[in-house]
Amino acid sequence: MKQIKLGLLPKILIAIAAGILCSLFFPTWAVRIFLTFNSIFGNFLGMFIPLLIIGLIAPAIADLGRGAGKLLLITIAIAYLSTILAGFFSYFTCRATYPSLLGDSVKALGEMDMSGSLKPYFTIEMPAFISVTTALVFAFLIGLGLALIPGKAFNNVMHDFREVIEVVIAKFIIPILPIYIFGIFLQLGAEGNVGPVLGTFAKIIIIIIVMHVTVLVLQFLIAGAIAHKNPFRSLVTMLSAYVTALGTQSSAATIPVTLASAKKNGVSEPVADFVIPLCATIHMPCSILKITACAYAISLGMGLATDPGLYIGFVMMLAITMVAAPGVPGGAIMASLGLLSSMLGFDTNMQGLMIALYIAMDSFGTAGNVTGDGAIALIMDKIASHHKHDKQ
Repeated sequence: MKQIKLGLLPKILIAIAAGILCSLFFPTWAVRIFLTFNSIFGNFLGMFIPLLIIGLIAPAIADLGRGAGKLLLITIAIAYLSTILAGFFSYFTCRATYPSLLGDSVKALGEMDMSGSLKPYFTIEMPAFISVTTALVFAFLIGLGLALIPGKAFNNVMHDFREVIEVVIAKFIIPILPIYIFGIFLQLGAEGNVGPVLGTFAKIIIIIIVMHVTVLVLQFLIAGAIAHKNPFRSLVTMLSAYVTALGTQSSAATIPVTLASAKKNGVSEPVADFVIPLCATIHMPCSILKITACAYAISLGMGLATDPGLYIGFVMMLAITMVAAPGVPGGAIMASLGLLSSMLGFDTNMQGLMIALYIAMDSFGTAGNVTGDGAIALIMDKIASHHKHDKQ
């Protein structure tokens, strides 16, 4: 019989349900086995994150820097601006609406005892050899250096290192995530904390979907005004890419459909062939929107700082880190764990909740990202036509 392959999202949902169900009858000794596993895996993630940042960001910057022409720099600037504006929109919307819309859900989340009455049997310390901030700076320096030097040897080493990191994520971390999420919800259920978490999750997901739609409409209104196109017709044309991304959960895998949709919108073939693959890597507005919204909810509930100064810096750093998001489901949240820990003060339990909440909406974020790529393609097509006209 043909085996049925489940995607990451169904596995995560099954893990959450199974964790809650098993918490009703698992003995304490069995719960502690999974807590021990989670403790070791959480420590491994903390050790691995700086390596992930170096391995993914440095080659990505090197690739972007090669032959950086005027249109490339403009595209990167627009994609980064779009991404951080989506993050700011998410933060200020959450700041204005969460206290009233989430209400008792956030209060209940904050009243949870996350210190844990249940403890792992043992843990294995795996200190990171370098801090997250240092890893980011190091990755930028290496990436810029690779873009400037003519030699290929070190560049090949870094690209091979990126492949190693992507293999670890795809073949080790992602397959283990459902077990990790199972352990988190098993502990929450065993300690009586699962109700507040699920109640908050449901409300956050609805708020984020509304924000997704709003961001896409705004992107195409701006693109339509610049390119002199009907924004709503252009948005509808991109829906085939949106639907495809819902299934693939990968911006890279959706590139052929995104390209076809952009060309249907009247984007010239050279511009579409250049902008769409590039934006699939660097344009992550809906991903950053989700991460910011989820992080704000957990920070608010747990009593962590949520002031604008902190989150503005977090969003601007996160928009750069998103370049490191590999083409695997859940890649964006994995790339952001270091910043969640170093800038917002998230512990391993909070990071686990972030992973579960983010992946529950992973396909929607990817779909929003690729649809927004169509808006940037419209803008760049107009800029490219002006650029070509000026040269003539």
